[in-house]
Parts: sequence; C-alpha cells; structure tokens
Amino acid sequence: MTTEFAQLGLMSQLDQTVSDLGYITPTPIQSEIIPLMLDGNDVIGQAQTGTGKTAAFMLPILQTLERNHSGIQALVLTPTRELAIQVAKAANEYGKRLNVRVLAVYGGQRYNLQINRLRQGVDIVVGTPGRLLDLINKKVLDLSSLRTVVLDEADEMLSMGFMEDMEEILSTLPSERQAALFSATIPPKLGRMINKYMHSPKSVTIKSKHLTVDATEHQYCLVNKEDKLAVLTRLFEIEDITSAIIFVRTRVGTSDLVNELTGRGFPAEALNGDLNQQTREQVLNRFRSNQTTILVATDVAARGLDINDISHVFNYDLPEEPELYVHRVGRTGRAGKTGIAISLLATRELWRLHRIEGFTKQEITRKPIPTTEEIEEHRKTQLLEEMTTWLDRGRCRRELQMVTQLVEIGHDPLKIAAIALKMVRREEKQRPIAQISEVQEERFQNSRRRTPLSNSPTRRLQNSRRKIKSIKKRKDRNGANSSYEKGMVRLTFGAGRSHGVRPADVVGTIAYHAKFPGNTIGSISILDKHTLVDVPQQYVEQTLAKSGEYKIHKRAVKLNLA
Repeated sequence: MTTEFAQLGLMSQLDQTVSDLGYITPTPIQSEIIPLMLDGNDVIGQAQTGTGKTAAFMLPILQTLERNHSGIQALVLTPTRELAIQVAKAANEYGKRLNVRVLAVYGGQRYNLQINRLRQGVDIVVGTPGRLLDLINKKVLDLSSLRTVVLDEADEMLSMGFMEDMEEILSTLPSERQAALFSATIPPKLGRMINKYMHSPKSVTIKSKHLTVDATEHQYCLVNKEDKLAVLTRLFEIEDITSAIIFVRTRVGTSDLVNELTGRGFPAEALNGDLNQQTREQVLNRFRSNQTTILVATDVAARGLDINDISHVFNYDLPEEPELYVHRVGRTGRAGKTGIAISLLATRELWRLHRIEGFTKQEITRKPIPTTEEIEEHRKTQLLEEMTTWLDRGRCRRELQMVTQLVEIGHDPLKIAAIALKMVRREEKQRPIAQISEVQEERFQNSRRRTPLSNSPTRRLQNSRRKIKSIKKRKDRNGANSSYEKGMVRLTFGAGRSHGVRPADVVGTIAYHAKFPGNTIGSISILDKHTLVDVPQQYVEQTLAKSGEYKIHKRAVKLNLA
C-alpha cells in the first residue's frame, strides 16, 4: 500500500515501512520538514512534543545515508537517556529495510560496550551531550564524515545545562553538513547558537493541537511522600474512573507502581521506554478497548499518545515544568467531555503547584483525602445500587429457585439475602483500606490564594533558613561572598577545576536533585578546588536540603552556603 508519505519524496523501502507501522497521513511537521531536509536544507522545527518530530528528521536521514559507508553519517543529540533510547528505536524501526546500524549512547552505560560498537561500524549515533562529548574527547567517536546533525528538544538541553557541551560538539563537526534543530521554544541563547552553527536554516513553526485545560477539573491532594500509594488507592475507591493514566517520573517507577496497584486489586499496565514497539501497541490496544483501565506511564513513553475518553489523569509525581503539566492533563477532557486531573504532592512541592497555576491561569483546588468511613459508605452505596438494578431487571430465575429451596427447608428469607450480600462483599476484604499518616502543615498566606496553603519543612530546611538569615547579616556587614545578582544566594561545591568540573555538571546535578529549572541558575565560578554557584533565593532551601545527594563524575560533592 502506498501512503501519503510517498508524495513527500520518500523511497519505496521507507514508504513501505511507515505503511507497515500503520502511518498513512504525515503530521503537519512531517509534511513541512521532510521535503526541506531531503533538499539538503538546514531546518528549525518549532513544535511541541507529540507532533511526530522523530519521523520528520529520521526519515530524511535514512533516505540520504550512503550505503556501505564506514563512517558515522548522522548524529542526534537528546536531553535524556530515555529519549535517546526512544529515538534509536525509531531509527531501527524506520530503517529495518535498509540494514541501518544505530547506536544509542548515554551516561550510566559501560564505555567499553559503546566503544566496541563504534569500532564495529555505526551509521547513526543518538546520545546525550555529556556522554557524546566524553567519547569525542576519548578519540573513539569520529565525526569527520558526518553528514547530518540533529538537536532534538534543544530548549530542554539548554535548561539542563548542556549549552556548552552542545556548542563544543558542534564545533568539532565538519563545516559542510546539514543541521536540524527541534525545540518547543527558541530562547535567546539558542538563537545565538543557531546563528553561529546553522547555514541559512528554513524555519517551520507548528502550532500544537490545543491541549485545553479549561474542560478539566484540576485538583491536588496534600500527602506525606510515603503515603502516596495509599492515597492513590483511596481515590480509586471513590472516583468514577472509566480509564486513567498515572504519570510517574521514571521507568522503574512505572513497573513498581503497577506491581503495587495490581497486588491491591487495581489491575494496571506500564507504558515506558523499555517496551518494544509491538508490546507498546499491545498495551495501548488493550487500553483503547477497555480491557485495561489504568496505564502507568512516563512522559517520554506517553509522547504522541492520542486516546480519547480518558476520564482521569493522576500526577503521582508532579512534573518539573508547567508545560509538561499541560501536556499530561490535556489527555483528558477531550471531545467535548470533561475530565479530572489529580496531583499528589508533598507540602514542599507547593511552590511548583503555584507555578503551574500561573502558567495555566487555572486554580488547582485542594481535594480532601477520602476517609475510611467515606470509602466504606461508598462501597455500601455501590452495592445497593447494583442490587437495585438487578432487582429491576428481574433476571434471576435460577437464583430464585435456589432461594425457594432454602426457604422450603426453613431458612428466613431476610437472612438468606443478608448471607448472600455477605458473600458478595468478601472481595472487599482483599482490598483493605490503606492507612495514612496526618500531614504536618505550617500555614502561610500566598498572594495568589485567599485560602491558606501548607508547607512542611524538615529540620534540615529549618536549619538552612537560619543559615540563610545568618549569611544575609554577614553580607550586610561586609559584603563578603555575596552574589553579584540581586535575588541570588551564593553556594559552594566541594569540587572544582582539578576534579574536571564543568558548568554543565554543576547545573545538571543541582537541577536534577533540587528539582527546579536549570536555566534559572546564575553565575558559576569554577576554581581549582571548589566551585561557586548562584542559586535563586526561592530555591536555596530545597537545594541545601539535597546536600549529600549531589554527584559530579560519580564523586559525591557537598554543597554549602558560601
């Protein structure tokens, strides 16, 4: 079968492959980007995730590969290992008729495995900036014959502190090569990089399908971190769920949560980057046909997921960025229907909730956690409603014969009914109502809310607050160690130039562990034995709270106030 992709100039092998994968009509970004890249243009694709970007750049790359070529011909940079794996898988799927050799490289994987694969010969390399640069510096990643480079989700790489790594990688590439950059936004830093490393790029801007949040009811539950699972199962008891997606941060988290839910009587399936395409489609088909009602997914695995009639989206782990929240909850409240989005968060995450409210211009209301009594009453009400329905139908001839036999031998009809209900309710004992602990709240007023919100600082955060006040007093007295930027607080890392520290290392580890945008970090001064870094005042407490978790080049690094 010939698809509309063939009209874009794709060779028959690729056209047949996309047809086998079930793709017929190209997405808008594919229709725009593929012809431009096939003509050899540098391109900038400005579009949100889930718009088909991977096929837009990978299909032209595959078409223009030189057969029986010994060198690496295409390089794709991605911000995360999950996305690197996903893009590499897509390259293998699209290129299955072309005998393409694809390698994904990322941190955490053994160097010798990647080096051996590179020596055996690779056509396309997909990887994260840090590991790619390491392999270049080790002289094992030779990009001298490169024909195409792609920066996928460039704004995300910028946010994670990979700007210097990206520029260093680009500076090593041949001047005569094609470049493609894909990004939801084009911040000024990216604009300067585009001017420096791209040749008269053609820009394509795709307005993403509006992921409305207006048709969704936004709620949150304030929980202790260790009670998240218990609260989730309580919500499952009360909410009228026809189908739900639960978002978690990691691939491991999806599997763990699926096991926990299934063991508690709530069957669920995982959707993560470990699934091959066939298994992924099987999982999604079961979800579409209502054989499965609960999916537990990562953001990367859920990209491009287009399923209507999802009644609930649960943020088991709150997303890092407000834009990601919109993408998640946009999967409910579609086709004129309303949906419900419920986020589970600890008190120290309330600042992130306020950012989401400001971005969406929607108030997220606090939802009380269902009590044991409410759940028991709800179970009873459901059973009575089901009984009433069956009584109205009257379809119980065989059962009525059994009751008649019991009455004839002397049993009370009311007791027979009571015992029957007791037998029906036996399964409830297999779903004990999980206990939860009380959330310790410290009330405070927020300028955006009339009702008081909550915060629960740990002793470490209280100590940090006292230290910050102390350092402010010192700065007022003599100005020593103060930040050059207003609203910033200077911190010090116990590692510096002699330990191989780079700005991207500092930004990456702080942003990852302290959970705030890396592009808000200020000045970084790398000295011989330590590093000075300016962190926004509002993030200092959570940054110091993670001291002891920070690592640079697998070396634990302490972080303190300067």
